[in-house]
Amino acid sequence: MASASFPGPSDCPCRFPSGLAPGSSKRWAEQRQWWLLWSICPGLGWRRLGELDRSCGGLAQAWTASSTELAALSGFGPGVLASIEVHRQCWGPDPLGAGGWPSQAPRRVLVPGDPSRPASLNQLQRPPMALHWTGRGSLWAPLRRRQAIAVVGTRRPSPHGLAMAEALGAALAEAGWPVVSGLAEGIDAAVHRGCLERGGRPIGVLGTPLDRVYPRHHHDLQEAVARHGLLVSEHPRGTPVRRGHFAARNRLQVALAQAVVVVECPESSGALHSAALAWEQGLPLWVVPADAGKRSALGSNRLLAQGASPLLAASDLIAQLGAGPLGRPEASNTLAGTTSLTSPPCALDQALLAALGQGASLEQLALALDRSAAELATQLLHLELTGHVRAEAGLRWRPASGALA
Repeated sequence: MASASFPGPSDCPCRFPSGLAPGSSKRWAEQRQWWLLWSICPGLGWRRLGELDRSCGGLAQAWTASSTELAALSGFGPGVLASIEVHRQCWGPDPLGAGGWPSQAPRRVLVPGDPSRPASLNQLQRPPMALHWTGRGSLWAPLRRRQAIAVVGTRRPSPHGLAMAEALGAALAEAGWPVVSGLAEGIDAAVHRGCLERGGRPIGVLGTPLDRVYPRHHHDLQEAVARHGLLVSEHPRGTPVRRGHFAARNRLQVALAQAVVVVECPESSGALHSAALAWEQGLPLWVVPADAGKRSALGSNRLLAQGASPLLAASDLIAQLGAGPLGRPEASNTLAGTTSLTSPPCALDQALLAALGQGASLEQLALALDRSAAELATQLLHLELTGHVRAEAGLRWRPASGALA
């Protein structure tokens, strides 16, 4: 069988020979299975897989190549050769035969050449060899067009950062934008919750395989994201969790988005890597200003000094972006324990508007009503979008004319 010429990083953007007809022919289906089988072999990445493909005449032929032949290839030292030998012994001489790899291969996975896979992923210096997913497959359509917004930040944010992240998730959901984040503690979790609360479509890009939840107490949140949106990971099930995987996912979040928002992050943060990637790719980059004295915001504030656009209110972001590709969703109480939708909304709105008076800050409202800033930010955003209140600089709101009539 002729080589499929699977591309490596130096060949990006990734392209396949036109005669291969990715996604439609029996030949492509077989080549796809070989790619998936080889890609789960420890020690093999884009460069080594490309070397196997080119030097052996295809990945199928590489399976039967002798150890001596493989040892002559560039970059195939004793450790890699031992890993390949164990992998081949595990699957036997005919891994694509009856009862072999195809019966156990992942079903929901995208490889280079699959029609549903966003081409922007193939522009990366290190594209994902496979992208495992679960959830609503219809969301790949807007992701192929990069019609999503990435919101990132620190795992240890201030109350101000949490409130802004939740408000941004809710605003983007209201406007019909898929919301990309990493399902980590802090800003990621807040933006996902805000998106879910308003019936939106969150996209969780994991640093773990799909069968792992990190942190563990995000089990319900991760399930909700999978049910209402999409979970994505480049790691096959069973992959050990490594620290570097969480940093590596940043490139995927940016590659799926048309703009990036940094809510709050310190000087050493993966969010800064996402910001750098956004700048490299010429994407709009917004940053939420924060107290200059907070260590949790030193990195994000520095981005503002370097030319990022300041974002003072969630409504400002929507004014810049316009309507998203999904249309206006129906509000839904997706997560347990959300007060704003389980209590009578009219009573809550009237109480909030009364406490607002002629204008108040988020902190003042939280103290007056004895409610969390994140919860109030979501409710204020809803009132803002329905024309009852107006946002001002410094996380302050005031009633719109006639709101209490």
